[in-house]
Parts: sequence; structure tokens; C-alpha cells
Amino acid sequence: MRICFIGAGALGSTIGGTLARGGAEVWLIDPFRAHVEAITAGGLRMLEGGAETTVKLSACTSAAEVGIVADLVIVLVKSYHTRDAIRAAAPIIGPQTVVMSLQNGLGHEDILSGEVGRERVMAGKTYVGGVLLGPGHVRSGVIGKETIIGELDGRLTERAQRISETFNRAGILTLLSDNILGTMWDKLFINVAGGGITAVTGLTYGGLYSLPVLEECALAAISESIAVAQAAGVKISIADPRLAWTMASAGLPPEFKTSMLQSLQSGNLTEVDYIHGSVVRWGAKFNVPTPVNSTLVALIKGLEYARSDYPGKA
Repeated sequence: MRICFIGAGALGSTIGGTLARGGAEVWLIDPFRAHVEAITAGGLRMLEGGAETTVKLSACTSAAEVGIVADLVIVLVKSYHTRDAIRAAAPIIGPQTVVMSLQNGLGHEDILSGEVGRERVMAGKTYVGGVLLGPGHVRSGVIGKETIIGELDGRLTERAQRISETFNRAGILTLLSDNILGTMWDKLFINVAGGGITAVTGLTYGGLYSLPVLEECALAAISESIAVAQAAGVKISIADPRLAWTMASAGLPPEFKTSMLQSLQSGNLTEVDYIHGSVVRWGAKFNVPTPVNSTLVALIKGLEYARSDYPGKA
């Protein structure tokens, strides 16, 4: 299977490297030139469980350099780059290419469908982790971490089965779902648990889980999210806010930083519109109040705006 990753940061490199090690033909596409050059020169170094391996795979800075049509395009860019990224991927997308998002939050599948057609799009959520240690060097967390994929209409198709088998053969525990929207909401509850609060406070998980008042705030945000999903008729498996709160920190060290906090600290925009913002939009659509999530969206946007290089700021 020819698999191209649009976005090869920590997660894209981890999953892409694991698939390549399992026999897939993998291309990593990312504008981080030093990362691409390091992989091209010496392979991708993958550290897991104290052991390091080097995986040979292809990497480039644009889809135009790939020179093949992909069987599967996996989108792992920051949410706000999704539309531009999939448009730039046109050279590798053919009539039979499947496009799948493994991004956090909701709404990417609609953007992708608008660009390539809904019939080509699949969705997924992954609990695989990764940390980019430097150009061409990643710490991967694959063992025991679940990935769930599925068709948007819930069908269990041959192409979904083939992708699942490819992932599992490489050692990425992958399940097929006939309710991928419900799976996406379940993962959203976990993102809601800590994303906005840590971004506003600057706290790692050690601090987040030390203050009862922050737990109360998180549980309120999760409760709103669950209420919205239920009002929308989404079949979810997490109905207890405390379960999402507990799952959010499972297996993570006290020094763990959410991606939203990392984005602010590195001077980038966050994905708040696709996490807490999704709850707010769906809440408005189904007449469910979302004051906690709305407040978190406003505060984070205020922090983004405070930057001198905020897009469009005079």
C-alpha cells in the first residue's frame, strides 16, 4: 500500500515510520526542511521503550515531489491548515485514493469532503503518541495504543478492512468502527478535558490534576460536550464526564503538555475552533447551552490575539 502523510510532525512521523517498518511504501510530506533532509540522508530514527531503530522511508517538502498517486493519504496537519494542505496534495490524489483524517477535534472530514468528494473520505482517531526529539528523530508511543477508523456512513467496506489490516500488520492496534462519528465525539471529550484549561493556565497535567477547582471546570466542559452529542443523536460510549477526565491523563506523566498549550508556547495558533469550538457550534445548532466551552474559546482566542503577529492584526 502506498501511503502519504500530509503533515509529518511527531504523530505523522511515528505512525508513518511504524507503517514503513511494517512493509508499506510510505512518504512523509512536511514543510520542515531540516526534518525531511535528515530522514532522506539517514532514515527516521525511532526511539521506543529504550530501544532505537532506524527506518528507511521517503520524505519531501511538497506533494509535487512525490511522483506517485497514493492509495491512502493521511492528513495530520494542524486543523487550520487542512484546506490548504489537501489542495496542495492534488498531485498524489487519484480516482481511487482514500483520504483519511487522524486529526483531533471535529470538522476536518467536512473540509476534506468539500475538496475531494465525500466518497473518498474516511475518518479516524488515534491514541498513538509521539514526541519530535529533533530533525529525523522521534520518540514513539505505539505499543498498546488504539487507533479506530471508519467510513463516514458507517459501512464496513473492503477498503477500510484493507487499511486496518495494513496498520495491524505493522503493529498499530487498529479497529474498524461502524460509528466513527461517535468515536470522534468520545475522543473530543478527552481533548475537552484538558486542552483549553491548560492553554489558559499554562499548566502541565501535574498542575491540572492537582487543583479541585480546575477539575470542576473540566467536568463542566465535558458535561456540556456530552449533552450536545446526545442532543444531536450521536451514539457515544462515554456518558460520564469523570470517565473522560480520567482517560485524558491515563498513562501520561505529570509534565505532559497538551497540544493546545504547546501551540501557544511555541507562538502558533491553537486548534480551539475544532475542539471547544466544535462543542459551541453543535450546541448552537441543537439549542444546548455551552457557557464553559464558549468561555474557554474566548479566552484562548484572546491569548492568540495578544501576539503581535496575530493574522490580520493591525
